[in-house]
Amino acid sequence: MIKPTTLHKITAALVICISSFGTTHAQTPSKPIRLIVPYAAGGPIDVTARALAERVKESLGTVVIENRPGAGGNIGADAVAKAVPDGWVIGIAATATHAVNPWLYSRMPYNAATDFAPITQMLRVPNVLVMNAETAKRLHIASLQDFLHYTHANPGKLNYGSGGNGSAGHLAGELFKTRAGIFAVHIPYNGGNPAQLALLAGHVDFNFDNLATAAPNIKTGKLLALAVTTPTRSAALPEVPAIAESLKGFSVDTWWGLVAPAGTPAAVVQRLNHAFVQALNTPETKTRFASLMAEPAPSTPLAFGQFMAGELSKYEIVVKTSGARVD
Repeated sequence: MIKPTTLHKITAALVICISSFGTTHAQTPSKPIRLIVPYAAGGPIDVTARALAERVKESLGTVVIENRPGAGGNIGADAVAKAVPDGWVIGIAATATHAVNPWLYSRMPYNAATDFAPITQMLRVPNVLVMNAETAKRLHIASLQDFLHYTHANPGKLNYGSGGNGSAGHLAGELFKTRAGIFAVHIPYNGGNPAQLALLAGHVDFNFDNLATAAPNIKTGKLLALAVTTPTRSAALPEVPAIAESLKGFSVDTWWGLVAPAGTPAAVVQRLNHAFVQALNTPETKTRFASLMAEPAPSTPLAFGQFMAGELSKYEIVVKTSGARVD
C-alpha cells in the first residue's frame, strides 16, 4: 500500500512532468532558438529579424540570429529545411527563396512547397515604378496613365534597368509588361545600386526599385514615383497609386516571413506564431519597420502557407516568361 506522503510526491512529480511537456520549449534558457537568416548581416531582412528577436525574448527566451548567405538565399533556406523539426531552429522565407529561386535555379537543394512549416508572414516592402524625373518631364509623363499611354504608342522606345537577370526588379518589369501589354527593353546591371545609378544618370528610363532605396531620390525630385507594386497604396507614399488600381490583381511586392522545418509539431508552430505575431503588432515594431519602408503583415500559419503557395505559382509563369535561369 502506498503511503499518503509517497502518493503526494508521485502526484506532484506527474504534475511537473505534464507541465514541462507543454512548456519545455519556452523554459530552457540554456538552449536558445536559432533563427537562420539566408542573407548577409546588415540588410533589411537581417535588421528586421534582429528587431523581432529582441521583442520575443520574454515569451520565447533568447533567439540567436545566424546568417547563412549564399546562392541567392538557398544555402540558408536549405539549412532550415534539413534541421531537426523540434522548434529550436527556424528561419526566414523570402520572395527569392520560396517563390523565385525554385524556377530560376536548375537545381534546388530543398522543396519550397513541402520542406517547411509556415509560422507567420513578417512584412512586405513595396517596390515602386520610378522614372528619371528629367526623362519623364521631356516625354510629358506625369502619371501612370501617361506612362501607359506613351509605352503603348511608342513600343520599345523606353528601357528599364534592374539588378540583374532574375532579380526582383527584372521580374517586376516582365510581369508589368505582360499585364500592361507593352514592350520595353530590359538592361541588367550587376546589382541594385548600379541599376539605380544608371537611372539617375539617364542611361535607362525607368526601374522597378525597392521603395526604401528609391525614397530619398523621390523626395529630392530626382526620381518620379508613378506607382507602387503592392495591392494597395503604401502608407509611406499615400499619394502614389498602386499599379493594381489600373491593372487589377497586380502585386509583386517583396515579402518575407518565418518558417520551421516540415514536421515541426503544430503546437510548437502555434506557440511561435503567437509570440511573433504579438511582436509584429506592437507600436514599437511598426515604428521601427516604417523607417525601412516596411509594413508588418502578421498572419496565421495557414494563411502564410496559402500565400506562399500562391506566390510560388505566380512566379513560375513570371520567371519562365522572362527566360532568366541560373545553372
